[in-house]
Amino acid sequence: MVDPYVHGYHPKESTRLQDQAATLVALLHSDTSYPPESLVLEAGCGVGAQTVPLAKNSPGAKIIALDISRSSAAEAKRKAEEEGLSNVRVLQGDIFHLPFRKGTFDQLFVCFVLEHLPRPVETLSILKEFIKPGGTITAIEGDHGSAYFHPDSSAARRAIDCQVRLQERAGGNAMIGRELYPLLSRAGFSEVSVSPRMVYADGSRPAMAEGFTRRTFTAMIEGVRDAALAEGMMAAAEFDEGVGDLYRTSEEDGVFCYTFFKATGRKG
Repeated sequence: MVDPYVHGYHPKESTRLQDQAATLVALLHSDTSYPPESLVLEAGCGVGAQTVPLAKNSPGAKIIALDISRSSAAEAKRKAEEEGLSNVRVLQGDIFHLPFRKGTFDQLFVCFVLEHLPRPVETLSILKEFIKPGGTITAIEGDHGSAYFHPDSSAARRAIDCQVRLQERAGGNAMIGRELYPLLSRAGFSEVSVSPRMVYADGSRPAMAEGFTRRTFTAMIEGVRDAALAEGMMAAAEFDEGVGDLYRTSEEDGVFCYTFFKATGRKG
């Protein structure tokens, strides 16, 4: 069976995820907070990169963070303890076989999870059963088709396409961000609303160029090099040229843009 998480579980990927979260915390999380005493399920928490800002924004809420990977869950627990978060409990478990009674949670948070799953509507429908009537969902996903940059590079675009195709072969969808509205609607959520969140990095924003362009996005593409070459998707020299061109966009005269999509909905 192909592992649906195409990026792997090695320490460099954990570092990349933490860098991404730190760089994008204001863009993605500034408008997410839950009332005191709320019980929130973070389904597919990974290494806890999103758990930390989620818990910090809602200190009075209880966050139950769950991931199928034992090593990722252990890292998420370590991170929460390191940050001194007393309102987080991390569990290892399968989101398709949750160890809770239906209707347990007030809120559901899903970030960078649906992109890795072959049946996102089914996943959302299953998770919806564990939210109380009137409870909400917040879902965040990226969309690799939204990436554009200067200087432009056909080799860079082909390297990005390698990652997109590898994720597709693993059953996922690296361009799922644009589909959040129909996905949540088809899963039966009401009051669905989606807001695009654009990352824009140029020479006047060196922190964003370093944190996102270099250490998040380009590092992610570079991380699939071996798999892309093994599948014969690109020649090594061309792939390396593409990655080099992506790094080039983070320089003083470069520009890089990428859009995330954040959706909210309610269980009727």
